[in-house]
Amino acid sequence: MSQIKTGAFLNYITIFLTNMVGLFITPFILNHIGNAEYGVYTAIGALVGTISVLDLGLNNTIVRFVAKYRAENDRKGEENFLATTMLIYLCISIIIVIIGFSFYGYIDTYFTKLNAEEIQIAKTIYVLLIFNLAIGLPGGSFVGICSGYEVFVFPKTVNIIRYVLRTAVVVAVLTMGGKAIALVIIDTAFNILFICIEAYYVFNKLNVRFKLHEFKSKFLKQIFSYSVWIFVYGIVAQFQWRSGHIVLGNIVYPKVLAIYAIGLTLGSYYGAFSSAIMGVFLPRATQMTVNNASASELTNTMIKIGRVSFIVLIYILGAFFLYGKQFVFLWVGESYYDSYIIALMIMLAYTIPLVQGFTGALIEAQNKVAFKSIIYLIFLAIGTIIGYFLAIKYGALGMISGTIIGWIIAQNIMNIFYYKVLKLEIIRFFKELFHKTLIVFIIILGIGYIINFIPGNGWLNFLFKSIIYSLIFLLLIYNFGMVKFEKELLNSLFLKIKKFR
Repeated sequence: MSQIKTGAFLNYITIFLTNMVGLFITPFILNHIGNAEYGVYTAIGALVGTISVLDLGLNNTIVRFVAKYRAENDRKGEENFLATTMLIYLCISIIIVIIGFSFYGYIDTYFTKLNAEEIQIAKTIYVLLIFNLAIGLPGGSFVGICSGYEVFVFPKTVNIIRYVLRTAVVVAVLTMGGKAIALVIIDTAFNILFICIEAYYVFNKLNVRFKLHEFKSKFLKQIFSYSVWIFVYGIVAQFQWRSGHIVLGNIVYPKVLAIYAIGLTLGSYYGAFSSAIMGVFLPRATQMTVNNASASELTNTMIKIGRVSFIVLIYILGAFFLYGKQFVFLWVGESYYDSYIIALMIMLAYTIPLVQGFTGALIEAQNKVAFKSIIYLIFLAIGTIIGYFLAIKYGALGMISGTIIGWIIAQNIMNIFYYKVLKLEIIRFFKELFHKTLIVFIIILGIGYIINFIPGNGWLNFLFKSIIYSLIFLLLIYNFGMVKFEKELLNSLFLKIKKFR
């Protein structure tokens, strides 16, 4: 139990570090390598990232099957399974290298807006990232094995150490004049080092062995029948977060790629806060499903979890809507105004899917993942095509608009699915989700708009306005926008903080 609790705590530290350090390191990188080179760096990263779907969901499969073999005390079966997955990973790595080098010769013809120097940088980064991916996918299996053994503290601690060290080295190297290629070399070195550390722990501390006692075709069937929908989810994620980079790479200049990347970065931070909240409550969703809870009971829990998430999200959304432009200008410069708009559009479109995160566990528990995967895959693909045509005229804003159109259509279809198939009371969910909170939020936005007239433009002015907004939000939402359960939850949080001090 201590492994699970400590692992969860370390997970929150990781989320906090990722967001806070990311806010610091992004403008630092921009200032040292320049807008154009940063655009090339992010575009090539997105391109290679799409190839990562070839993982086929094997890491999740490893967690499940290792846990199964441990529960059955089947050491031989575990060794045989792990050896089989390593053979699959070897084939995947070879395919990655073949695909990677097949596309290498087309980089200069696809990224038509890059100059000769930028093309050379792009090709060097591309080769390094392909190598990273080829070793990184099988290397990631060691973390999956740790999870299967219910060992969470070690890999999460190593991940935190890696993130902190990587940040320190990046700052040092860029200060000494390093550029985008240096960043990729740093990541490659850290990748190799920490895969070796995790492998040492798995082999020497957990005493895990990879041994092919016999090759069984049924293993492949079991592995791929479980991982296929995780693979589809991976493709959906590519359309959602990476396809825009690739599309824009063909029709816009590197500076626009940088603007798009900054907008996506801020949008992804928004989702991280909700994911942290959902992580606390989602085990309850699985338990309720296993215990055959009624549709009404599931809806009640969905409302309870959704409202907590919604309150946190509208706080962030309101703050960003009111003061986000000033933050972006201070953070990366006034030329990144479109990044503010992109991030705001993502936050607005992302809010409802995030507060309905409870449905994800219900779908998995009821083995109905396929429908959601296919719907999102179809409409995000359509959204990407729409984004391409809009991007020709409107650049990064057009691209994100197309993606969001596909996203919203898919979400509306899923709401019908939740109502018809899962039997959730969706209309009641939205009524109770917005009960009290929406009106109070509109009032807070009005007061926050008045706060924006406080003169000044610097960081101190931004912090002063943000603190006043936060206090007003907390005061009004607590007294007029929260129900009893939410007040008790907040009170218990304050008591824990007080005890800790």
